[in-house]
Amino acid sequence: MARDETAAAHFDAVVVGAGLAGLYTLHRLRRLGLRVRVYEAAAGVGGTWYWNRYPGARCDIESMEYSYSFSPELEQEWVWTEKYPSQPELLRYIEHVADRFDLRRDIRLGTRVAAARFDEAASRWMIRTEPGEGAAQVAGDGLGTDSEEDAGQTVSAQFLVMATGCLSAVKGPEVEGLERFEGDCHHTGRWPHEGVDFTGRRVAVIGTGSSGIQSIPIIAEQAAHLTVLQRTPNFSMPARNVPLDPETQRTRKAEYPEHRRLARESVFGIPVDFPVKSALDVRPEERERRYQESWEKGNLVDILISYTDILFDRRANDTAAEFIRGKIREIVADPDVASALSPTDHPVGTKRPCLDSGYYATYNRDDVTLVDLRRSPIVEITPKGIRTTEGEHEFDDIVLATGFDAMTGALLSIDIRGKSGRSLREKWAEGPRTYLGIGTAGFPNLFIVTGPGSPSVLSNMVVSIEQHVEWIADCVAFLRRRGFASIDATVEAEDAWVEHVKEVGDLTLYPTADSWFMGANVPGKPRVILPYCGGVGVYRQKCDEVAAKDYEGFTLSS
Repeated sequence: MARDETAAAHFDAVVVGAGLAGLYTLHRLRRLGLRVRVYEAAAGVGGTWYWNRYPGARCDIESMEYSYSFSPELEQEWVWTEKYPSQPELLRYIEHVADRFDLRRDIRLGTRVAAARFDEAASRWMIRTEPGEGAAQVAGDGLGTDSEEDAGQTVSAQFLVMATGCLSAVKGPEVEGLERFEGDCHHTGRWPHEGVDFTGRRVAVIGTGSSGIQSIPIIAEQAAHLTVLQRTPNFSMPARNVPLDPETQRTRKAEYPEHRRLARESVFGIPVDFPVKSALDVRPEERERRYQESWEKGNLVDILISYTDILFDRRANDTAAEFIRGKIREIVADPDVASALSPTDHPVGTKRPCLDSGYYATYNRDDVTLVDLRRSPIVEITPKGIRTTEGEHEFDDIVLATGFDAMTGALLSIDIRGKSGRSLREKWAEGPRTYLGIGTAGFPNLFIVTGPGSPSVLSNMVVSIEQHVEWIADCVAFLRRRGFASIDATVEAEDAWVEHVKEVGDLTLYPTADSWFMGANVPGKPRVILPYCGGVGVYRQKCDEVAAKDYEGFTLSS
């Protein structure tokens, strides 16, 4: 160990991750008087918004929704500049929160949690750290003294809170030869902080999920030629991003208390007016008018809640999907390219829908080429570029917009062992098993923020983060007040919750798509519905009922 076995290595709680979830967890647990340590592998706070710096990186939830509500003062003082905040603005906001609430003194940057083992005799977690991806930068910035001592150390904590994020474990392409490529290669989820200049370069982008759709129009403006290699087209709608004027912000800030309450009780964590009609019960021209309103709004969920059955009935969903395909055909001049960009293999909304700024129009440029990998799959990455079944394409740069091992990837990258030394990876070999997405049986005092089995990625993440963190903090306060040493989900409660998550998911169209919601984007990953589809409000009510019954479904030990 880097330090003596003294009280300095013992904490009430260790939090893994210093993004939006980790920072709020630290703030809430410190308010309880706990001694807390946060470990973050990066060289700075921010989580998702620290790493994802690719061109055009932007949140697809409006800024005045995608922000903390726990501090009325913070709500009122922060001034947003755009309807949809860019990565730099979001990172400035998160850094401001870290400074405003004096959180940095309990955070160790450049330090990764490599393993955690539950000591049953002591009812404590033994946590081993190592240098993280940002360790060298932390040391170079002269901020590394404490972090260097922490990295490679084993500490103990009564509670272990995993705030590792749902989309933080990057996933590479499923092809051979990347290490042989002689040009520059960048993953959108690990973008160089100094930026990348594509001026005069031949650039390939692999992937057309959210990060690809956001970055492609901007890269196209720089590159000598851009080639997009697409396996699966995605549904995307215009963001209609605009600057936020002071009057709009003043109005929202005046309404914040009621607006936030409605968000907490909603389905997606965003207040919306819910429909009363089926898409199949209205005339085609009325449907068209309603979908056009959604297209004009620039809103992620509006088209999905335009009618009661869009996410439940394939025939109803087809009406919305065909509307968007019609828009693609209107925008994209080449009919063959428009057809390749038009999704037909999944219902709209069952993969994460996207918002864009000029995405489809980008394909009208003479210096942009689309390669449909369904017709000509990638064979290998070569020293000079990418070989498909139709031949080799030469590039100076490759951009991997290949996404993440969502929901479970970051958790399973750590060697977490609970009772009897059983690993979390072993327990979740056939899919994640949680109670409420917060705890998992056999791993006492382990809390997961927005874990699998909770609304998480099907919601405004900040609303779900705050709900989880507050529930966890209240639970810890209850345990300490009553003198309990540990809390562990029961197998029976976990089994019932896993089955409930599946039953609710099966009522929807989500299981019909090969999406990362289902774990289908990672070869060999169990195909199960990962988020809870029942909605933020219903889920919150269930969590509150469990707590009100002295944490029903959990075993509490003295």
